[in-house]
Amino acid sequence: MKLGVFTVPLYDMSVGDAFKYLSSLGVQTVELGAGGAPGDTHCKAGELLNKPSKLAELKGLLEKYGLSVSAFSVHSNPVHPDKVQAEESHKDFIGACMLAQKFGIDTVITFSGCPGDHAGAKYPNWVTCPWPDDYLKVLEYQWDEVLVPYWKKAAKEAAGYGVTKIALEMHPGFCVYNPWTLLKLREAVGDAIGANFDPSHLYWQGIDPVDAIRYLKGAIHHFHAKDCKLDDSNVKLNGVLDTRHYGDVINRGWVFRTIGYGHDYTAWKAMISMLRVVGYDGAVSIEHEDGMMSVREGLEKAIAFLKDVVLFESPGEMWWA
Repeated sequence: MKLGVFTVPLYDMSVGDAFKYLSSLGVQTVELGAGGAPGDTHCKAGELLNKPSKLAELKGLLEKYGLSVSAFSVHSNPVHPDKVQAEESHKDFIGACMLAQKFGIDTVITFSGCPGDHAGAKYPNWVTCPWPDDYLKVLEYQWDEVLVPYWKKAAKEAAGYGVTKIALEMHPGFCVYNPWTLLKLREAVGDAIGANFDPSHLYWQGIDPVDAIRYLKGAIHHFHAKDCKLDDSNVKLNGVLDTRHYGDVINRGWVFRTIGYGHDYTAWKAMISMLRVVGYDGAVSIEHEDGMMSVREGLEKAIAFLKDVVLFESPGEMWWA
């Protein structure tokens, strides 16, 4: 495995300064935002694809600081009922696929997206229960008429650029939000669909990440290292479906935390060990979204923590094998 960082929190630095800083901390690989919610400050697809000198410059910086790219990220909603937003999301996705081809990597990260509840809808509609029966009709429309057709076409287009791993983050608010929905889409579309496994989003829903990793054997394309702290008192009172602002850490049922501030070494070692068991040997990419810490403090604490947890070397052939 490789220790990585999603560089979005370092957008106040130039890409060269960010790479220098991360390399000095022992980071081995970076995940670059190329559009969508992560933005593209460190990786402007149009510029890199149209100006060979810019592409060469970025590759040179990676080589200079001993870094690789684990994936390009364009988290967005490519099936948004607003056609303009949907088309922009798809454009970003394809741009990321084209960049991946230039770098010889096969992984692009995004969300599954969430359609509206009918063809004329204005906003996405995330269904969370099967009754009243209207919700089942909404799900049927979303999956059969929008989501599956879109990703079948998008996966085929991505394959044309050598992208064989579309890593979808399982995130509430989108059609793929847990292991079951991830595998449901994978079965309908093909093995190109897999998980960008982020344990914080699973902890938030009451899912055990270790069990989820085991369940998703063969379908984990990338891994986000981010923690989540559940407030037991608030969860007991109002559950985990919480629409209050992330900054309301007093009343929320859960908040995103730096690695180690939601769950301890035992929990993270169990996760990393299960990744090894199911055959995952890619990036462990830190995503910093802890509102209680500065970016530098959060990243540096997470990096130090994971150095003691990540399994960097392959075990090779065991003596008892």
